[in-house]
Amino acid sequence: MASSSTTPSTQPVTEGHPTSRVSSGFASFWRQLGKFLLSGWALIFFVFLYLPIVTLIVFSFNESRFATEWSGFTLQWYGELFQNRLLGLALRNSLIVAFSTTLISTAIGTMVAVALERFDFKGKLPIDALLFLPIIIPDIAMGIMLLSFFALLNQSLGFVTIIIAHTAFNISFVAVIVRARMADIDPTLEEAANDLGANEWQAFWRVGFPLLLPGILAGALTAFTLSLDDYVVTFFVSGPGSTTLPVRVYGMIRRGVTPEINALSSLLLVASMILVVLSLALQRRSSRLNV
Repeated sequence: MASSSTTPSTQPVTEGHPTSRVSSGFASFWRQLGKFLLSGWALIFFVFLYLPIVTLIVFSFNESRFATEWSGFTLQWYGELFQNRLLGLALRNSLIVAFSTTLISTAIGTMVAVALERFDFKGKLPIDALLFLPIIIPDIAMGIMLLSFFALLNQSLGFVTIIIAHTAFNISFVAVIVRARMADIDPTLEEAANDLGANEWQAFWRVGFPLLLPGILAGALTAFTLSLDDYVVTFFVSGPGSTTLPVRVYGMIRRGVTPEINALSSLLLVASMILVVLSLALQRRSSRLNV
């Protein structure tokens, strides 16, 4: 009589098998550990990034003139800030430069974006590459180059040189933002307007421009914020009587940080945050439009 031989089972391990439960437990443990470490690192990063800003805002309400001790709450420094004539002149200069730069850079940047996105012409690739140079070049290098350029032209430093310098780097930011908006616009919409009897100019202004407007406004707000906050480039190309607010603030800081400077920095921070949030909101709104 032949003896029956037994063969080992080759059935797959089911989910209820002890080995499967152990492997699943280890995988779940490592996933939870990874989430915990990632969350902890993110928390440390944001604390490191925003704690100095919160400290600055808090000490702008400090009654003591010394930044190292808290003696009570006061609005005195904000009152003195608005009575400072030199800061008022510096703010006026900054607003003049920012508004002028925004108008010029938005107009030129929008035209550059439309040309690069809609048309093919000789030298398009080099121009497209040069468009990103002001974004990646360090500010100090750009300030030195612009100062050398104005010295070569024998141009006296003042409002004109500051506006030209700010326009030079803001055009790139505006063009990049407007091009990002144009990439989401369906070109067949303007083609449909042409089929209905509109010429290219009418199709752009009645169809393309309204769809492009949120991107243009976002670029303008970005240019205004960058111009209002710029210090490095402005330091190199400013002259007597054209001192902007960031340059004035830096001159005050060299003599020591006072609660008045903290108050001014807090107001600048709030204004910059409002402009940045508006710019991001316009960009998000434009990206959600179904065109």
